[in-house]
Amino acid sequence: MRPVPCSSDMDFGQSNLFGYIEDLQELTIIERPVRRSLKTPEEIERLTVDEELNDIERALYLLSSGQDVQGTSVVANLPVLMRQNPAETLRRVLPKIREVLHVAGVEMQLTAAVSFLTVLQDESVSIHTYSHSFLHIILQNLEHRDAGVSNAWLETLLAVIEALPKETIRHEILNPLVSKAQISQTLQSRLGSCKIMGKLANKFEAHIVKREILPLVKSLCQDVEYEVRTCMCRQLEHVAQGIGTELTKTVVLPELVELARDEGSSVRLAAFETLVNLLDMFDSDDRRQTVLPLVKSFCEKSFKADESILVSLSFHLGKLCNGLYGIFTPEQHLRFLEFYKKLCTLGLQQENGHNDNQLQLQTLEQEKKYISVRKNCAYNFPAMIVFVDPKNFHLELYSIFFCLCHDPEVPVRYTMAISFYEVAKLLNSGVYTIQKELVMLLQDESLEVLDALVGHLPEILELMINGGENNGSESKLLSIPDLISALTTAEQRAATSLKWRTHEKLLQKYACLPQILSSDQIYYRFLHRMLTIILTNNVLPVQKAAARTLCVYLRYNRKQEQRHEVIQKLIEQLGQGKSYWNRLRFLDTCEFIMELFSKSFFCKYFFLPVLELTHDPVANVRIKLCYLLPKVKSTLKIPTDKHLLQQLELCIRKLLCQEKDKDVLTIVKRFQKRFYENDLLDQEKERQEHLLLEMEQLEKEKQQNEGRSANVNDKIFEKKRRDNKTSSVLAKSMTLTSSGSSSCTSTGKEDKKSKLVRSQSFSTQALHPKYSNIDKCSKYLFYINCLTDWKLLRNTCT
Repeated sequence: MRPVPCSSDMDFGQSNLFGYIEDLQELTIIERPVRRSLKTPEEIERLTVDEELNDIERALYLLSSGQDVQGTSVVANLPVLMRQNPAETLRRVLPKIREVLHVAGVEMQLTAAVSFLTVLQDESVSIHTYSHSFLHIILQNLEHRDAGVSNAWLETLLAVIEALPKETIRHEILNPLVSKAQISQTLQSRLGSCKIMGKLANKFEAHIVKREILPLVKSLCQDVEYEVRTCMCRQLEHVAQGIGTELTKTVVLPELVELARDEGSSVRLAAFETLVNLLDMFDSDDRRQTVLPLVKSFCEKSFKADESILVSLSFHLGKLCNGLYGIFTPEQHLRFLEFYKKLCTLGLQQENGHNDNQLQLQTLEQEKKYISVRKNCAYNFPAMIVFVDPKNFHLELYSIFFCLCHDPEVPVRYTMAISFYEVAKLLNSGVYTIQKELVMLLQDESLEVLDALVGHLPEILELMINGGENNGSESKLLSIPDLISALTTAEQRAATSLKWRTHEKLLQKYACLPQILSSDQIYYRFLHRMLTIILTNNVLPVQKAAARTLCVYLRYNRKQEQRHEVIQKLIEQLGQGKSYWNRLRFLDTCEFIMELFSKSFFCKYFFLPVLELTHDPVANVRIKLCYLLPKVKSTLKIPTDKHLLQQLELCIRKLLCQEKDKDVLTIVKRFQKRFYENDLLDQEKERQEHLLLEMEQLEKEKQQNEGRSANVNDKIFEKKRRDNKTSSVLAKSMTLTSSGSSSCTSTGKEDKKSKLVRSQSFSTQALHPKYSNIDKCSKYLFYINCLTDWKLLRNTCT
């Protein structure tokens, strides 16, 4: 279509008029599909469902007379129906779904496979009921003509096998598997049988696997189709775990050796990867006599005739070298190390303009393959350090480490950045040798590389400093200026990009710098930069990260003059700033200060500037302040900060009297209520504590009085024993008098105890209907019981 001219230039001549008519006709043609997509009244009638139908009836109606999309929605909703009404769903809905699935399309089949698995995971029914109702439907749809649908049902079956009992698996799955694994069955059926056998190998005992599963495994390993041999080869790892070490050596290992020499490259690749994964199950003799020759053969052929295995070989090389470490001769050790070095530079041009393999022109696929190989070498670099011993790193691997860190491809450098922390840990005291590479990766042009490196930056820098100390202070000091420059460059590059999450992450990690750099270095190179970010950046998470890091820098600053200068700038440029956004960030900064500093520090410098924002003209600032008031109040120490508490109460009263914004007023009232409720609760607790102290004092007085009476009785008894000349009548009268007084005392005590029990029960009956709240009732009961005990003790003492 030609552009429509403006009104001043429009020409209504015959030729131009016909041109405009053609344009209008084109617009009409564009609109026609929109009109055709509208539903006719008949279609709307067919899609309408009676609202009075319950969920079960609606599901049956949609499955019977609805369209495919409606039936699919019912199948997707099956887990919900099973949770709400499992009995009716199993009796009425599930048979209908089974019937519909015979003629259903791909979308409904895929939805059903997912729904059946969800029902199993939800445990809506017992596993016995599930196997009786759902398992047969799953097995029937395994042979679906669409490969995607068949694979979806197969994944569901593999998940179901984990929960099924052994007898059900034997009768419903294992016995039919014998026929489905035959060569006469379809390719899809045999592929599914391979995966099922890999799952079944861990469900039965070793002798059952040997008798019933291993013959099928051997048969499928010799299948005429390379896809089947590949699939079965990848399942041999699961089979080996099910049958144990001995059978693995006698049955699985010979099959792997044969498959490793298969004519199909994918079969050889699967055999190699399975061999590496089963390395721990073989003893040293098997590794030396069988595994090592196979691995050497793979390495030799990878550059010549079998490049398909090159990527996999580079990925597993670290595990392979360390797994075979004990059986290597020095010559073999050196050969594998050289092979790794060759892979690390694969595809890179040398100074003479030729490639390692003498290919001047590489296809795009080869370049991608070589990049993947070098990336895998970077992934295996920590394992290769263990292989050569960290003490030999500088001699054997440093040149390769340098090459990988300077690789022209971002994925390779990204992988090196991820593994940099592991390399630094392995090198330990020799970590100083890779300081230059750290600086270089921090200045990398790709933010992906920087993001990967920053994840463990604090730990890396700590290792760098500690390693530098072990090797003399000179190397440490020489690296600090370069490190500062690299950190500054990294932050600036992240700030100018659109990846604000990387910038936020970087600023968060920079909070570790006080443990590494001096106070002056941080003050002049980083602290003011954090303040600038808070003032100028437009991304809130980045501003908050900068604010918190600035507070950390302020926390560890050793010069009082610098601290006062930063505090003054925070108050003037943020707290008293012209932009309300800056004043909001000031409150965020104060929240971090309360987290990192002492209460007295906050009260000394920031308490009053925060309260001044109660008069802020912007309601959002006042709202944020009101949310912060509980934390602000918690910083006060009474009675030291009593004057600050009065200022806080005065600000709250002014807000309650003068505030016009309803949101601010609501928050202030909520805070006031909580404020006074906490004070009342504290007073109640204090009153209870005093009452308990009084009761304790009365208890002590009671014990003292009882002790005195016991001493008097002991003296009387001694006097009786010594005074043998006293008449027996007088002794009897004294004895009767003593017993009478003690009985009166005990009777009085029993009366007081019964009164106490009656008073407690009466208090409970009287208070229970009046105070429905349990807490209030318990509080009043506590007071009454305490008062009763106090009166009883007082009477006893008197």
